[in-house]
Amino acid sequence: MIRKREEQPTETRSNMRGGAGDVVFRSLLTGEEEMNGKGRLYSVLTLPAGGSIGYHVHEGESETFYVLKGQGEFDDNGHKRQIEQGDVLQTPNNGGHSIANTGKEPLELMALILYV
Repeated sequence: MIRKREEQPTETRSNMRGGAGDVVFRSLLTGEEEMNGKGRLYSVLTLPAGGSIGYHVHEGESETFYVLKGQGEFDDNGHKRQIEQGDVLQTPNNGGHSIANTGKEPLELMALILYV
């Protein structure tokens, strides 16, 4: 399968998990079938300057981000750290996190949610 960029579905979610602004999702794989039943999300997320995803806990799944561009702050179970291009952020099953764009440019992340 090849899915050209213009064929990758996009969706905008506002105030995600109590966060600020809009988050744009560009789906790389769509649905559990394309992920062989192993996960529910493989997407590129874009947060505008000042945008965020509020703190939440993953139950029965883990989430991994790869920072494609931009900078921000990642709350990893209450431990806040600065993030930048090239960083990998991993939240295990029953772990919580939030993410905020602290830069002036969009924060772009590759996101993968897998079932445990």
